[in-house]
Amino acid sequence: MRADAAASVALAPLAALDPIGLDELNARAELQTRVDRKYMLPITALPAVLARLPVGTLVLEIDGNRASTYESVYFDTPELTSFLLAARARRRRFKIRTRSYLDTDASFLEVKTRGGRAVTVKDRIPVDPDSTDALTGEARTYAEELLDDAGIADLRGVHLVPTLTTSYRRATLLVPVDGDRAESRATIDVDLAWLDRGHGGRFPTTLTTPGSVIVETKSGSSAGAVDRALWAAGHRPARVSKYATGLAAMRPGLPANRWARVLHRHFTAAPIIPAFPTVTTPTIPFTHAS
Repeated sequence: MRADAAASVALAPLAALDPIGLDELNARAELQTRVDRKYMLPITALPAVLARLPVGTLVLEIDGNRASTYESVYFDTPELTSFLLAARARRRRFKIRTRSYLDTDASFLEVKTRGGRAVTVKDRIPVDPDSTDALTGEARTYAEELLDDAGIADLRGVHLVPTLTTSYRRATLLVPVDGDRAESRATIDVDLAWLDRGHGGRFPTTLTTPGSVIVETKSGSSAGAVDRALWAAGHRPARVSKYATGLAAMRPGLPANRWARVLHRHFTAAPIIPAFPTVTTPTIPFTHAS
C-alpha cells in the first residue's frame, strides 16, 4: 500500500467525529496545565486506537481539512549544541525552529527551552513564510534573549545554521471531560519525512517512515482518554524527538542511546536517500496526501 493511502486509511475514523474550529480549540487549550506524552506506533495500529475514543471527541477542522501539513526547519550550531544537549539528557536544553502551516500560509519562529526545573516552555513569534530558511537579526535576538532568560546557552555571536527539515500531516483531537478526567488534547502525525541539511546543504539526504505514526497527548496531571486507549492497545510512551531522533537516524555516528528503542523499531528499515542539492530553500521531495 502506498504511503499516502496507508495514512488515509489510518485517519479514516476521524471522518465520523464532529469538528471544532481553531479559535475554540486554542481558547479551551489555554485554560489547562498539561503533561505531554509521546508514542510512536505502526500506522496500521492507529484505527484500533481511534476506535476506543470516547463519545464526544472532536477533531480540528480548517477549511474542510481534518489533517494539516506542517514543515519545520531546525537550527543548530555547526557543533550541534542543541542536539547534543538532548542526546546527553542535559537538564537545560533548547530547540530553535521555524514552523510553517502550509495549508494556511502562516509561519512562526519557535524557541523551546527546558530549564532547571525540567519544565518545557515554548515561545514563538510570527515570521515571513518566505524566509523560514534563515534567522533574521530580529529572530536571532528573540532566541538569544529567551535562552538567556532560561539560563541555558549563550549563543550571542554563535553561527546558527539550518540543520534538519521535517514535514508531516497532523490531525488534532479534543477529548471531552470524562468522569473525573479533565478535557485533553492529542495530535496524530503521519507522512513523516526528514531532510538532513548537513554539509551546508551541499549533500542533502532524505528519510521517510511511512509505516509509523507519532501520537502526542496533552492532558492534566492524570492520563487522558487517548493515553488510556493507547495503553489498552498495548502501546506505551516512547522517547522520541522529531529533530534529535531524526538526526540520529540520518547520521549514525551521533550519540543515540536515548532513542535506541525507537530507532530500532521505526527507523531501521527506513532508507536514507540522496536528495538533489539546491541553491535556494530545499523542500522535502515528497507529495503529501490531500
